[in-house]
Amino acid sequence: MFENAELGLEVAMPENQKTDPDWWKGAVIYQVYPRSFNDTNGDGIGDLNGVTERMDYIASLGVDAIWLSPFFTSPMKDFGYDISNFEDVDPMFGTLTDFDRMTTLAHERGLKIIIDLVISHTSDQHPWFKESRSSRDNAKADWFVWADAKPDGTPPTNWLSIFGGSAWEWDSRRRQYYMHNFLTSQPDLNFHNDEVHEAVLTAAKFWLDRGVDGFRLDTVNFYFHDKDLRDNPPLSAEEAPSTVEATNPYGFQKHIYDKSRPENLLFLEKLRDLLDKYPGTTSVGEIGADGQAVELTASYTEADKRIHMAYSFDLLTPDHSASYIRQIVEAMNAGVGTGWASWALSNHDVKRVATRWGAGLDIEKYAPLTAALCASLRGTPCLYQGEELGLTQADVPFEKLQDPYGIRFWPDYQGRDGCRTPMPWSKAAPSAGFSDAEPWLPVAAEHLERAVLEQDQDEGSVLNRLRSFYVWRKNKAPLLKGDMSFIDSPGETLAFTRSYQGQTILCAFNLGDAPETISLPELRLQDLKAPGFEGSLVDAELTLNSFDAFFGVVNS
Repeated sequence: MFENAELGLEVAMPENQKTDPDWWKGAVIYQVYPRSFNDTNGDGIGDLNGVTERMDYIASLGVDAIWLSPFFTSPMKDFGYDISNFEDVDPMFGTLTDFDRMTTLAHERGLKIIIDLVISHTSDQHPWFKESRSSRDNAKADWFVWADAKPDGTPPTNWLSIFGGSAWEWDSRRRQYYMHNFLTSQPDLNFHNDEVHEAVLTAAKFWLDRGVDGFRLDTVNFYFHDKDLRDNPPLSAEEAPSTVEATNPYGFQKHIYDKSRPENLLFLEKLRDLLDKYPGTTSVGEIGADGQAVELTASYTEADKRIHMAYSFDLLTPDHSASYIRQIVEAMNAGVGTGWASWALSNHDVKRVATRWGAGLDIEKYAPLTAALCASLRGTPCLYQGEELGLTQADVPFEKLQDPYGIRFWPDYQGRDGCRTPMPWSKAAPSAGFSDAEPWLPVAAEHLERAVLEQDQDEGSVLNRLRSFYVWRKNKAPLLKGDMSFIDSPGETLAFTRSYQGQTILCAFNLGDAPETISLPELRLQDLKAPGFEGSLVDAELTLNSFDAFFGVVNS
């Protein structure tokens, strides 16, 4: 047992999962955004020692793994997703020794460590890019995506940056354009060059040798571009994806040449070969693809060939009706083949689900329901820090904004800072216990009542309901690895079965704010008494109150 004196937590060490090579199937992954999690050195920015200090809290959630957003050396133009050294910790976050200590403590508590592998691009301060831009004939001249201007001086293609404007930036030294899918300070690596493969795989090996249990692969479908530099075709307004903000012209194109290229499959096989040399490791890819999520997830995660699992943005949208969720999940189940999906309702890039889906609803009921739903789908659920508290999207005033994406598209799109504000630990402490200094983003006043210490002793709090549910779920094999089949149900309800090795569990959810009844005359059910939910079954009639759920064993 481990004890966290500050939070009064007593944590049972989970069983070691190393004996199961497929531990990642159905495991709950908790995403930590280190800048905003816990500051221990008083600079207003969270750090690795802050994660270590709160390790028992994370273990108490009943999760299986921690995904750490970037902590590598970086000029922080995109807050760590612009890396200038893949093999070190930025002093802002600590040292390699701090990383090793954090990893050791996580492993002692049965928690896996998954880190971001951001290899589609680097910072323009990376030594590789500095050398590459110095001339057209240096050793790394072809390590990044360079192209000549069109005869009239305009960029080589019509490709757009996700952060606005052209995806090409003129460089006066080489008198060429370089490609950047994101900020101009984030030049894209040229994955058509095998030396680049070797370099990024060497960086991955560095962290595997330090004991990480896997990687979250940032923008995994962005690695390759079209070598022939063909223009993307346009999209009509009706075809524009809901995953792109209406303020952003990126949604005006069908992105078939600047990303999601077929050559990516061969590189992912190289990456999998490396991971397979470290038994028990895993990988989860972030697929940003307009309308191709199922196809790419199926090919990228084909069993034993490429990466282990992948998630798309299809549940990170404003759409959240029961019919929409069923459509998305059913399409994935039907098309993923031997692959494996991961599901997330929030992360560091999108508006928090408590606001995006739950605006105006009873968050005390709605937040545990959506977390339980995500953890019951076929796939591996991710939980973003603060979701376990029911945190809403913070309103960060313009003068406090840090996100270049939000600053550019203000005021109609306010960027990503509202989901990145500091984790609230104690209502009474300065900066909600996050830091002794002024934090890099302001603590949202409405988050104080949802601080960890405020919820910890309340059995019915969002925090404790999630803890109880995740612990209850751990030994329910069908919810971890089972197949999934939907059952028709009325209104804003979702009902489906998960089946594994002869056992079937019915899962039913009411996403609406009025009671619903589902008739299940064909099923003989035994109530599993899932903690925090009160759905009742009488004579094949399942009654669900608003924002309620039911789980039951299906008897043959």
